[in-house]
Amino acid sequence: MNLRDLDLFVATAEQGGLSAAARLLEISPAVASASLKRLEADLGTALFVRTTRSMRLTVAGERLLARCRPLLDGLRAAEDEVRAGGDAIEGQLQISMPSDLGRHVVLPWLNAFQARHPGVTLRLQLTDRVADIYREPVDIALRFGRPRASGMVALPLLEHNHRVLCAAPAYLARHGVPAAPRDLAAHNCLCFMVDETVNNRWRFKKGDEAIEVTVRGDRVADDSEIVRRWALDGLGVCYRSRIDVQADLARGALRTVCADWEGNNQPLYMVLANRRQVSPAVRTLREFLVEKMKAMMA
Repeated sequence: MNLRDLDLFVATAEQGGLSAAARLLEISPAVASASLKRLEADLGTALFVRTTRSMRLTVAGERLLARCRPLLDGLRAAEDEVRAGGDAIEGQLQISMPSDLGRHVVLPWLNAFQARHPGVTLRLQLTDRVADIYREPVDIALRFGRPRASGMVALPLLEHNHRVLCAAPAYLARHGVPAAPRDLAAHNCLCFMVDETVNNRWRFKKGDEAIEVTVRGDRVADDSEIVRRWALDGLGVCYRSRIDVQADLARGALRTVCADWEGNNQPLYMVLANRRQVSPAVRTLREFLVEKMKAMMA
């Protein structure tokens, strides 16, 4: 049944006639008549006994009216609540993000966001697998690289986030510092894997020169945090997005190598299934994360 047809039915019963109900709802008598006929056809029964001067409810109509009034009253109350709270920063946000980015970088920011907006609750999914935001219980996905699906909404968080080569000082002291990406052939390279595909082709650019180096190493993981930990433990050279290792670089736990060669850009986006999901809470969270990331990368 159509809710507008039910609304017309209740108005007709309360106003005592179809013309009065049409005036109340600001629709034409023809539209009102068609609405009532459609509802009766859907239910397979007459709802009013019509005469030339009046309309009165049938037994079926009285039963339906008793059910419809609280239903429509509840819907109107819900609409009023939603409209009144349309700008509220509250509700549950279900967020999927890469494991290392989530644990190492974003988690403290989310704690601060909730402290500022206590009406927000979070449900986090930390995984390097690309979440299906159409089928999984995910409102927001933080992803490196702009999504290819045209229907998705991609809000930029960090547009310049190049990959960097880095290693622990202890590793570099033992094995030497590569002067150029081609020197990686003599080094243990720590690789990341997605869906059984190993990312062992590392790309770099210096001025007009672009190269791709196929690297090798004794460790591969499908968890980006593990790759970072191996690097911190001095077990090899890693090729990570800047934001993932910025704090480690700042405190000297990792050092960049081949700094004059620029790695691939890995822009970070907040991805949603459609624009209806861009709520006040989502917009406020995006602004908060952009502010934090700018400060971190400055």
